[in-house]
Formats: sequence, structure tokens, C-alpha cells
Amino acid sequence: MNKVTTMEQAVERIQDGATLMMGGFGLCGIPEKALLALVERGVKDLTIIANNAGVADAGIGLLIRNGQVKKMIATYIGENSILEKKFVDGEIEVELVPQGTFAERIRAGGAGIAGFYTPTGVGTVVADGKEIRVFDGKEYLLERPLRADVAFIKAWKADVHGNLMYRKTARNFNPMMATAADLTIAEVEEVVPLGSLDPESIATPGIFVNMVIKGEQYEKRIEKRVHRQASGAGA
Repeated sequence: MNKVTTMEQAVERIQDGATLMMGGFGLCGIPEKALLALVERGVKDLTIIANNAGVADAGIGLLIRNGQVKKMIATYIGENSILEKKFVDGEIEVELVPQGTFAERIRAGGAGIAGFYTPTGVGTVVADGKEIRVFDGKEYLLERPLRADVAFIKAWKADVHGNLMYRKTARNFNPMMATAADLTIAEVEEVVPLGSLDPESIATPGIFVNMVIKGEQYEKRIEKRVHRQASGAGA
């Protein structure tokens, strides 16, 4: 089955009010071309599940700036000044999740696990409203899984059946998100013929991927540029 399709056909499946998972860590391994297409499509009232919210002018930050997101479920929002302001002004809901818990909630969603207990967050606001049990004299929180209507993930290469290879750190949250949505759309840099990928290098089997879209002209953007101070005479 050839799963390669166009960007337009992929994003037209997204409706107002959808819950979307977005792969990536910072601006590394994000489905950047799909995000641009969603901005253009104008879908709104989205719930976004992602490690972070990008920056004000890139990644998920574009959807937030455009007023298309009603809720963010993330581990960190500190690089996006627009999201911070919208949150303070009550224009967007934010659920912050410890990063390890976040990853495990997604994995549980993909594995069909109804919940798990973790000590992370006990005694903090993370525990508010959650069941607490004691195991071996230690308190644990019950955390529920995360799933989405659609997962947009970013891979390096795909074959026409949707088997995926990732490149280095860009792998991040993408493989687990691919398993935890009703529809998984993989944005890739290269599509190769069936049989071209080394089976040992396939991180996401095609059974988890519904659609493959090929992006063009990727930008290796630096999320926060820091310059070292010069030292010595005349600095």
C-alpha cells in the first residue's frame, strides 16, 4: 500500500477542536511544513500535545500566535513569549507535565495501558486531583495515558509503506507519538522505494503510519543563539 500523499490531502483531515500530537524537542525534529499547512488551513480550538511550544515565530508558536490553539499539554513553555502572555491573560489553557511522566503517558497511550503510578510530582501541584497510593512505604500518583486524534511526526526517510527512519536527536518524541493517535501523519525529508531501508534502522514500522508527506527545503534553525563573550585585551 502506497501511503505517500500530498500535504493538502493530509491536513484536510484536521477539523476544528481536534487534539493533535506534535513530535519534536525545541525546534529539533518538528513537522515544520505540516505546521505551516495547518496555519494556512486555519483550523482552530486545537489541543496540542507536545514537549514544548516552539518559539513565538516558529513551530507550534505559529499556531498559537494565530489564535488556533485553545490548550497546550507540554513539559515546558519558557521559550514562547506569546504563549506566556496568552496564558497569563486567560486566552489559552496550559497543562504542564513532568517530562518523564509526559513521555510515559504517551507510551501508555500507544500501548493500551489505562494508567500507571509514578512518584514524580507527589507533594506538588502536579498531584492535585489525582489518586495517590502507597507502595513499599512510598507515595505514588496515578497518571492516565495521553492519546490524540492525529499525530504529526517528523522522520528523516520513509518508504512507500510508511516505515520510518529518524536522524539522531530528531528522533526524540516522534516514535512514541506515532503509536498514540487514531491517525498518524509522517512528514519526511526523503521517500525511498520499498526495500531500500535497512530493517535494523527502522524505528517506526509502517503499521503505525497512515499517511506520508514529503517536505522540502528544511531550515536548521537554532532555537536560542548564545554568543560567547570575547576575552583578553580590547574585549
